[in-house]
Amino acid sequence: MNMNLNSLAFDFTLSRGVIALIGVIAVASLDLAGRLKHRNEHYLFACVLGTVLSVGLIRVVDTLLSPGIRENAHSAALGILLIAVSWRMLFGPWEPKTKATVLGTFVFWIALHVLWKESPADRFAHALAIGVALVPAVIWCALFLEYHRERLSAVIMMFFAGMASTVPILFYDTLVRNGIEFQFFLLRIVPESFSATTESFVSGQITGISGVRGTLLSVFLSFVFVGLIEETSKFWVLKRSGQRVFSSIDEVMELAIIVAIGFAFAENIANPGYFLGFVKEYLLIPADKDWMGFFANVLGRSILTSMVHIVATGVFGYFLGVAIFAEPYLEEGKRTGKRHFLAEGIHSLFRVQTKTVFQVEMVILGIVSATLLHTFCNFMVTLPEILPGNPRTLGDLMGSAPDSVLRYVSLLLFPSLLYVVGGFWLLTGLFASRENAKERGRRISTEAFVTVEGVV
Repeated sequence: MNMNLNSLAFDFTLSRGVIALIGVIAVASLDLAGRLKHRNEHYLFACVLGTVLSVGLIRVVDTLLSPGIRENAHSAALGILLIAVSWRMLFGPWEPKTKATVLGTFVFWIALHVLWKESPADRFAHALAIGVALVPAVIWCALFLEYHRERLSAVIMMFFAGMASTVPILFYDTLVRNGIEFQFFLLRIVPESFSATTESFVSGQITGISGVRGTLLSVFLSFVFVGLIEETSKFWVLKRSGQRVFSSIDEVMELAIIVAIGFAFAENIANPGYFLGFVKEYLLIPADKDWMGFFANVLGRSILTSMVHIVATGVFGYFLGVAIFAEPYLEEGKRTGKRHFLAEGIHSLFRVQTKTVFQVEMVILGIVSATLLHTFCNFMVTLPEILPGNPRTLGDLMGSAPDSVLRYVSLLLFPSLLYVVGGFWLLTGLFASRENAKERGRRISTEAFVTVEGVV
């Protein structure tokens, strides 16, 4: 008998207003209890701010997509400016518990808004997908937190920050699909998909490349754009959220990995072709549940794709950590005879501070490394879909005999080994370095650092 989605769906009977009222009462009680115990906590303020910013974002996006505004490029530009201001307010200069609450509230209302627009059947499937995707996310967090015991509030804050970092990317995709244009005075901006942009660039600017080679180059460049945007978004939320909690390079790396896990979790549940698609395709729609197919797809997505984000952003976290602690890092290098020729050379030529040049150098290296790591994995995973004949195994690619052992070697094995085994080895080596684990102090409101002994 065919399984009906409606027979499994849960229908929410509580209105959003009632949910909001219950949430406000609960948070107000928690805030009052903390103040009675003389704790410096601001849960009620954080929940109100997160709610206001999420509702504001939802309203502005709905307005941008309305027919009247869609044709008005100047009004669309004003909406973008309002969103940019609200986005900066979301990552204000608060303590980790307060910021975690702000981000958590923001993510909660955005997710609830998305679920509320779906049918009861789709809502149930989406809720099930969220529960399934949460399991590998928790396992990944627990695995990497073994390297350094961080305060729970900072970990939760970074996880929510990673989830929030998907919002600009999803928003841009919405603008492209709806054909929204912006007019900033004399400058007109028309968002385009990365694939269309790269195809146009390859066909119009690069001569002598066509056919399969042109397709390969176009796909590779589109993945470069995607990797750059995603890693830049994660870098921004990491830097804005963690500037008060970083005390070592290891800590920057670890919290960068938590941001990556949060990003991967949000990506898995937001994209209809990932966990939501697995739930529908293998568990809800067919008459007989295909548990093997479901777990195979969930496992592959949870391990390989999550590890790509973890490795790329973790490596960038290392370079960002070196940049943040550039001053003590350079001083230690002087004592040990370590030279930084680029920073020293620019300092000699242009009288720019060595520290400033070194910080910029590290951030650029981090962005480039993370983008390339991200790009190569996406490209290798997509390669079988691009090549003629769509080879799935090494034997298919090399034209081996049907009984050859190479016919059993999947092409996905290579990126899996490279990023899961090699990536884990790389991150483990960075975490094992004494230089990276050294406590260097926490950043305060000025450019100075306080020693670890002076940190409360």
